[in-house]
Amino acid sequence: MGIKKQLGQKIRRIRLNRGLTQEQLSEMIDVSQRTLSGIETGDNFVTAETFDKLSKSLNVSIEDFFFTEHLKSEEELSDEIIKSVKLLKNNHQKLEFLYRIVQALKLE
Repeated sequence: MGIKKQLGQKIRRIRLNRGLTQEQLSEMIDVSQRTLSGIETGDNFVTAETFDKLSKSLNVSIEDFFFTEHLKSEEELSDEIIKSVKLLKNNHQKLEFLYRIVQALKLE
């Protein structure tokens, strides 16, 4: 996957996590909704000015936009989580801690 697509996916995920529509974010960063859509799909690349506005509007550092290790499919993420849990099977304290985290996530 290319950098434009990865960056676009990251911007989209952050926008959705902030509860913003494309229309709302496009107004905040002063670009058309169509332009923002193109950025999120990886068809367009952001200008430095738009990138700066995205960073400020979404309250995310520039560096965080490029941390994309977690951009994996749900199946890949699920497989990696299961492998990690299996490695903890002999550590009751860590398993208990992880269990509490999972329970808390189910409440959201």
